[in-house]
Amino acid sequence: MRANLKGSAISFSSQRRAPRRRSPALPVSVKRMEKKLATTVGESARLARMRAGLTQADVAERIGVATEVYGRMERGKMLPSVPTLLRLCVALRSGPDELMGMAPRNGSARESPWAEEVPAGLDDTPEMRRLLRSLRRLRRPQLKLMHLVATAIILRH
Repeated sequence: MRANLKGSAISFSSQRRAPRRRSPALPVSVKRMEKKLATTVGESARLARMRAGLTQADVAERIGVATEVYGRMERGKMLPSVPTLLRLCVALRSGPDELMGMAPRNGSARESPWAEEVPAGLDDTPEMRRLLRSLRRLRRPQLKLMHLVATAIILRH
């Protein structure tokens, strides 16, 4: 039984939730390959991060995930999604082939085509998107004021 709260009245329903569908079990060999890939991506990301002189928090912020999530990726406990892998490549200036262990690890980020400037739209984070949504609702005088505030904050640091 579930309690439904509407206003100040409480009603109970006897509806049961449908059982969750489980994804088909993967063969052990596939699970083993995924674990090896997660470990390879994590080790490669850690080396690229250290080569770039970044902290885990720096990379996590740049790719738009929590620091704890990025730490799990680096330890090989989880695989990034394809969009997150792309942002990781851009943030670490490494190609996906390098991070997935399909190419030798570069000694220098300059050799990689991923060493270019971050393309527009790939460097934004959830916080940046929220801020931009808020700023778009402001009128011109309010927007000018926010620009002055942001400039003052930047100059203080």
